[in-house]
Amino acid sequence: MADHTLEQLASDAWVFGYPLLTAAVTKKAMTAVPARDDDRRAAPANQFVYMRRTPDASFTEVVSPNADTLYSSAWLDLSEEPLVLTLPDFGDRFWMVPILTAWSDVFAVPGKRQDGPTAGPFLIAGPDWSGPTPPGLTLLKSPTALNWIVARYATSGPEDFPDVHRLQDRTRLVPLSRWTGDPDDYTPPTDVPVPAGADTGTAPVDEVESMSGTEYFGRLNQLMTDNPPYPADSAFLERVAAVGVAPGAALDGLSPDVIAALDAAASNGPETLRALLSRSESHGADSGAWTVHRGLGDYGTDYAKRAVIAKFGYGANLNADALYPHATMDADGRPLDGSHTYVLHFDAGQTPPAKGFWSLTMMNDRQLFADNPLDRYAIGDRSGMKPNPDGSLDILIQHESPGPDRESNWLPAPAGSFNLFLRLYWPEEAALTGAWTPPPVRRTD
Repeated sequence: MADHTLEQLASDAWVFGYPLLTAAVTKKAMTAVPARDDDRRAAPANQFVYMRRTPDASFTEVVSPNADTLYSSAWLDLSEEPLVLTLPDFGDRFWMVPILTAWSDVFAVPGKRQDGPTAGPFLIAGPDWSGPTPPGLTLLKSPTALNWIVARYATSGPEDFPDVHRLQDRTRLVPLSRWTGDPDDYTPPTDVPVPAGADTGTAPVDEVESMSGTEYFGRLNQLMTDNPPYPADSAFLERVAAVGVAPGAALDGLSPDVIAALDAAASNGPETLRALLSRSESHGADSGAWTVHRGLGDYGTDYAKRAVIAKFGYGANLNADALYPHATMDADGRPLDGSHTYVLHFDAGQTPPAKGFWSLTMMNDRQLFADNPLDRYAIGDRSGMKPNPDGSLDILIQHESPGPDRESNWLPAPAGSFNLFLRLYWPEEAALTGAWTPPPVRRTD
């Protein structure tokens, strides 16, 4: 019984720490450059990188990316001083600038839903900062030193990119010590030292899940010093202290039984996450139904949900800003697979209700985009799909082309296992309450 308890505590602690490890490893991968490099989608810490085109099948840095928006991404290190965030006037365009803590909670989200065409400037400060807020700035105080800003700008496609690029260029960060009131007075450095041995070739999720128990939990304990757990986590931390998990704690001197439990937790971690995902997908859902993960971006003490989203949808928004119905099975409860053909049929007037926009995104079994001849990874209300004569809409989901006359409604699938995300940005009340739910994906062969 004692061994089982140690193993369970270690497994629970592994799940608890997964988002923090994911944040640290992703930050390391996406900041390992001396200067901003838009082509490599990387920039030093405290600088924006502007992703000038939508992701394609070569994008592996973040799981479950989307092809509906252009991004401006910045990894923040607030341990030395705060940063000033300035934003442009977005006009009528849908925009949002969520700021995530190191634990993957959204702690602030300037955006069209609550701010209209623009907002700011903001002072983003870490947990240890206590200075006065300069006049004209709105304080956003983060509970962690490490944060991720992932600004999203709606785009209708390549012909619209130049206009979005101008908005990206006016989305800026300035260290407080360099702030004059005019962001044009500051030029980010282009000679930032890159840490030796930074691994930019391994997908962050793979790096995290390949760590041994002592490596994983040693990193976790160290990271929790600058990125403290929340007050609500105190009861959990009291329990897992028995396996050596605590902010700043060293793993030296732990018993062989505890070390074995930590190693087993790390070894079994990927399978633990898959089991948690399966449980969350099936809980309360009929066979073939979509799962709508509610409470995203604000997880409280639901560590299982937080870890699952860090694994399968890192960077998820608050429900008020976006909903992500997820399908892994067809209407008859069979796993989705590119060896078959499918249709997602919306009756007239029953397409996803969203004030921003909606899309259907294809994911392969690694939660990344699947290469296809159209370079099409999502399809939605701005894609020029052809409705049926009665006003209904069919999205054709299959590996092979349905023919030139039907390709406007084709979402290409990989040859093997796949899953689907509906994305509703700024969802209407019917979607938020569940009064509207997506129809099931039906197999057609």
